[in-house]
Amino acid sequence: MIKAILIVLVLAIAAVLVAAAMQADTYRVVRSTTIKAPPERIYAQVAELRAWGPWSPWEKRDPAMKRTFGGPASGKGATYGWEGNKDVGSGRMEILEAEAPSRILIQLHFLQPFESKAKAEFTFKAGGDATTVTWAMFGDAAFMTKLIGLFMSMDRMVGPDFESGLAGLKAVAEKPAP
Repeated sequence: MIKAILIVLVLAIAAVLVAAAMQADTYRVVRSTTIKAPPERIYAQVAELRAWGPWSPWEKRDPAMKRTFGGPASGKGATYGWEGNKDVGSGRMEILEAEAPSRILIQLHFLQPFESKAKAEFTFKAGGDATTVTWAMFGDAAFMTKLIGLFMSMDRMVGPDFESGLAGLKAVAEKPAP
């Protein structure tokens, strides 16, 4: 009886590992919103990493988070490092490309709760009196990411944070200038 249970257990584990190995080698999470503001105003809120505080969903999860900034004040080469509680972990990001006012590409290096790398991209498309802002994160899916993805998709883990962040960005960008 114990032998049969062990065989079933080994086969179940093998099936999960094979299923994980067969998952896509990359992932992409995308969310968009429309903001009634010119792209230049919204772009400035993203390109200046010190300006993320009022709209970033992770800033709200750990107000005591340690932050470090480097490079130029905004745009290509600007960096932001963080060390926070279990809800935000730790890591670093750097703006790799900044095409004002249409696109920003960021390299992400997460250190905690587990190490991984990804890229984030913000695009800003003007249309009438509003701008469509798209926030995407994409990267290679390491085996551990594929394994976790069998039980919880990256889209379900990160998507709600992007939605919250875009709502915060909308609130900041649509606020009348002082």
